[in-house]
Formats: sequence, C-alpha cells, structure tokens
Amino acid sequence: MTRGFYTILLAQFFSALADNALLFAAIALLREMHAPDWQTPVLQMFFVFSYIVLAPFVGPFADALPKGRVMFVANAVKIVGCIAMLAGFHPLLAYGIVGVGAAMYSPAKYGILTELLPPEKLVLANGWMEGLTVASIILGAIIGGFLVGDHFSAYVRDEFSFLASFPHLDSAPEVAIVVLLLLYAIAAFANTYIPKLAIDHKPARRDPVFLLQDFWQSFWSLWRDKLGQVSLAVTTLFWGAGATLRLIVLVWAEKWLGFTMQQATQLTAVVAVGIAIGSVLAARYVALERSVRVIPVGIAMGILVTGMVVVYDWRVALGILVVAGAMGGFFLVPMNALLQHRGHLLMGAGHSIAVQNFNENLSILVMQGCYAWMIGASFSYTTIVVVFGLFIAGTMSWIYRRHGHDQDAGEL
Repeated sequence: MTRGFYTILLAQFFSALADNALLFAAIALLREMHAPDWQTPVLQMFFVFSYIVLAPFVGPFADALPKGRVMFVANAVKIVGCIAMLAGFHPLLAYGIVGVGAAMYSPAKYGILTELLPPEKLVLANGWMEGLTVASIILGAIIGGFLVGDHFSAYVRDEFSFLASFPHLDSAPEVAIVVLLLLYAIAAFANTYIPKLAIDHKPARRDPVFLLQDFWQSFWSLWRDKLGQVSLAVTTLFWGAGATLRLIVLVWAEKWLGFTMQQATQLTAVVAVGIAIGSVLAARYVALERSVRVIPVGIAMGILVTGMVVVYDWRVALGILVVAGAMGGFFLVPMNALLQHRGHLLMGAGHSIAVQNFNENLSILVMQGCYAWMIGASFSYTTIVVVFGLFIAGTMSWIYRRHGHDQDAGEL
C-alpha cells in the first residue's frame, strides 16, 4: 500500500467520524425541540435524499477532477451544513445540506481506490476502508453521545466563557456541532495531500440532459452485468437495512434495556465493532473471484436480528450485536470490492459508485420511510424488529437462489 492510500484513509476517518457524531447531535437537537418521534428516521432520509437526486451528477463530477479536490469541496459543503444548523436552520434541512457533501464525497473516496491500486488489492483496500469507516462509526457514536451530554457542554461553557456571546450556542447539541466543525476541517486539510492521479472516464459533455442519459446508461449497464447485479443487490439491501437498524437499536436500548440516550449511542457502536471484525476476516480469507459465496452469511444475519425481541439483558444484547455486525462486515467487503471492480471496467469508478449510492440510498429512503410509517401507525417495536429481520433473511435468500449457482466469479 502506498502513502497516498493511507492519506485517503486518514481523510476518510475524520470526515466519517464527524458524519456519524453529527447524526446524534442532530437527533439531540430534534429532542430538544420536542419534535415528533417520526422525525428521527426522517432526519436520515433528508441526509440520503441528496445521494439519490444528485447521483447522475456527482459521479461525472468525481471522474472529471482530481478526486482529492472533489473530497475537499465535499467537506467544505459539510461544514456549511453544520454552520446552517448552528444558525437556526431546522435540523432536517441543515442535515440535508451535509448530505449533499456526503453525496459528493462518496464516489471520490471509493473511486480513487480503483485508480490507485491493482484489482488484486481491492478486497484488502476495502477491508481497510470499511474497517476504518467502522472505527469512525464506533468512535462517532461514543463521541456523539459524549458531546451531547450536559457535562461536556457545561465544561466548555465554563472554560470558554466567550462562547456565551455567540447566538445558538446555549445547548449541548450546539456545542457538540462546534467540535465537529473542527473534525471536518482536519479532514479537508488531509484532502489537500491526496495524490493527483490521471483523470479517467472524463464525461464528454457537461450539460444536465447528457449527464442524466449517461447515468441511466451506467445504471442499466451495471444491473445487466451478472456480477454487477448480485453485488449491487446485496450492498443495496445491506445499507438500507443497516441504516434502519441503527435507529431501531437506539429505541430498543432505551425501551428493552432501560438505557439513557448516551448509553444507547454507545450500544450502536457495538454493531460497528462487529462489522470491523467481519471486514478484517473477509479481507483475509475471501478472494475477489469467490465473493458470491458469502451471501448465506447475510441470511443468517437477518434471522439473528429477529432474536433481539427476546433479549432484555445488556450482556446478551452485546453478543448479538457484535455477531450481527461481524456477519454484515464479512459479506459486505467482498461485495463492495466486486462491485467497484466491475463498475471500473464497465463505466469508470465515479460513475459506478454514483450508481451504487443511488441504489443504496434509495433503499435507505424506502426502508426508513417504512419505519417512520410503522411508528406513525403505532406498530409495536416488537413487530417492527421481527418484520425487519425476516425481510433481511427473506431477501438475501431470494438473491442467493437467483445467483447461488455463480459460486465462482470466474474471469473478472
């Protein structure tokens, strides 16, 4: 691995750390406003909406410029979203601005891997990327829960009394957002040291109509490719389910285990620990050409999730969440690597990652929309957890029945 690769990891870590901690700060802001419960899943929907709407444009944007520069601009947009939240914008709208930056960032951070590294190192590189991203999720949940606590904000206001003169800095979530601004600034600084590589698959034209047509051509090209189809289906399901599970675990920890919100945010980090373990195991033991063989692990994960409804002991809960996370990481890393490689060959890294983001975030939007609807319709959380787990297991089973005979990816 080159020095440039580790610079990418450093920038990704701080940007993702701020992203994940900011989610909990935004949730705390909503609770401080006494917003309805259904707005919590809608918060995440505002974030992912940009991935869907901007998908035809962020891919070509990532392929048309040095990807380090794209990542720098994306972090700047995230900073604007944080400032908007401090300026009094509704958390839903301000978090949506951060989502615009995240949508710009993703094709560049993954696309540069296929430009910097040979195919045989992509699973290992994805293991590093997912492992470090998961580390940022773990620390983001812990830091986010700590920053929104009253003790930290009281300490900051006592030690830095000049902050009292600033409007919209009189609550714990707002103090937390100021700290997260610094993390985004560190990530943006690291972006300036990412190596500039030759630009590949630069779009022939930049008008919106052409970019839309180009996106849909890439979309169907990836879905019609045998290996692209299975990897895209699995990653789409995983991220939609994973984002919803994160919110479900928060409620489950409060209602089943009697945790405070700060404790519940730390419990979500346990899932990320498992994902890190699974990512490391996949990077070590799963070759790119054998990626399809990991799908049954996803079926088992869905079945395990349904067991959450009978768990009231936090120690058992920890075990279930670690194992579920490890299963997710084990099948996600090879699928990501396979999808990136096929996309790079078929249409260019930025284009393929934009298509992947479109599908994955559409899945998040639909699943969290269903979750918000079930809350609004007064479904019990037991029913929600069971339906959620069975949906994962059933969908993974269908994908495996359709593609299980493709045990070997063959010539990539």
